[in-house]
Amino acid sequence: MSMGILGTALSGLTAFQRSLETTSNNIANANTDGYSRQRVELATRPEQFNGAGYMGNGVEVANITRSYDQFITNQVRTSAATFNDVNSFYKLSAQIDNITADNATGLAPALKSFFNAVDDVSNDPTSIAARQVMLTQAESLTQQFNTMNQRFGNLRTQVNTNLASAVDEVNGYAKSIAELNVKIVADIGRSTGKQLPNELLDQRDQLLTKIAEKVDVSYVAQSDGSINVFIGKGQSLVLGNYAAELSLQGDALNADQKQLVLNGQDISNQISGGSIYGNLRFRDQVLDPAQQQLGLLATGIATEFNNIHRNGYDLSGPPAATGVDFFELGAPSVQVKGPPGNNAVASFVAPTSAANLGASYKLEVISTAPDLFTLTNLSDNTAYTPLSAADLSDPAPAVAAANGFNISFSGTLTIGNSFTISPSFNAAANIKLNSAITNPKQIAAASAADLPGDNSNALKLAELETKTSMLGSKASFTQVYGQLVADVGSETHAASVSRDAQDTLLKQATSAKENISGVNLDEEAANLIKFQNSYQAAAKAVSVANAMFDTLIGAFR
Repeated sequence: MSMGILGTALSGLTAFQRSLETTSNNIANANTDGYSRQRVELATRPEQFNGAGYMGNGVEVANITRSYDQFITNQVRTSAATFNDVNSFYKLSAQIDNITADNATGLAPALKSFFNAVDDVSNDPTSIAARQVMLTQAESLTQQFNTMNQRFGNLRTQVNTNLASAVDEVNGYAKSIAELNVKIVADIGRSTGKQLPNELLDQRDQLLTKIAEKVDVSYVAQSDGSINVFIGKGQSLVLGNYAAELSLQGDALNADQKQLVLNGQDISNQISGGSIYGNLRFRDQVLDPAQQQLGLLATGIATEFNNIHRNGYDLSGPPAATGVDFFELGAPSVQVKGPPGNNAVASFVAPTSAANLGASYKLEVISTAPDLFTLTNLSDNTAYTPLSAADLSDPAPAVAAANGFNISFSGTLTIGNSFTISPSFNAAANIKLNSAITNPKQIAAASAADLPGDNSNALKLAELETKTSMLGSKASFTQVYGQLVADVGSETHAASVSRDAQDTLLKQATSAKENISGVNLDEEAANLIKFQNSYQAAAKAVSVANAMFDTLIGAFR
């Protein structure tokens, strides 16, 4: 009997020692990110039969498990992906909102000051001082266009930098998961199959959550304990011990327009969630449209102002000289986005009027042999169809003169191919006061050569401030810029509301996970006392067994 007591007591000592060690490990990792609280699962040893019946044979450690709920962990991962998406989108959108809407950095004050100066010239066309102010304000306006476009470019650089950093991090996490897969498979193989490497599993789960912060991620568990990791619409990132690499590549038609490439495939339009998606969404939904709209406004102002100014006469007479263009646009680069394999070459064409100009256009192939197209102005949905390749590539067709670009293609076109064209994308970077105007007398305020002091042409220039000369003759310059500010503001506000909501959901999911997996120090302190007392009791049983054995030996002396 004493030997039975001793064996049972020793099993208790071993079990409670493991329990104390596990509790101590929990306390040590209370602040370790991703650590899941562990617990010792105890089971009775197989009982033994004797003449009096079945007698207990002590306790054994069946397993050391982690407190883990797959559903809640996946919920945390999904919430992290969504929050980091809207958070990145909001932070970037807020920057562009501050640029466009602020009185110090926005265009509206400069536009108003310029037309106030034009009004002053129309009120007193012979005033050299008023003319000089007009030239100064024109330079200020063009510099404001240039500055805003430069800041948009800085934001584009920031997006590309953010994407590059996030891609490097995802690649690092993927490689670590592949390495953990190897270790986990090896550890499970060495065990009976029930014992799992808890710390390694925690590390792998933590890496999956970190990937989710960059891009939405999913995984499929394998029978050997490894996992296969996927992003986007099923694109494989990790397969067992192999980790693919994400990369960034410039678009074939625009090197600054970075594409997300995995396994040789552009997956930019197939991912969702995480900061990578938030950056791409900001670029495509806010930054690109804002820069297109700013370029449209610069082109519209230059076109309409030049059309009137070049038909007037300045103050240099007699005889008075015919006016020249007031603004220069140079040759803005035309942004084109198209399908892989179709190289498009587009160039800017000075429009004859701002009325039909659009911020961007969609060109669709509707026929081949011969190639025919439909061109849609996305600003007002005006469609031109059918158009031939000659209509689009002629140096000066009616379509180009109305819309500000021509385009030609190399490679084989396919019905359904679609191109997005932004002819004025960089126009705000190029606009400036005509370098030929070096004297305030050269402002063409008059409408006739024999009336150099006439103000009729200056009045026409002043009327442009409120004239609806853009977007199908339905919007003024101020309204076009107001639309830009409103669009950016609404996107930013919506992102702010969404971010707050997703932040709450993420905190709730994280709290639910902590309730299950987190270490509660008060609970662990109570467990220490419980297991310590249990260990002391088992030790006492060993002492009792020893005393009984000594008594038994003494009886035979």
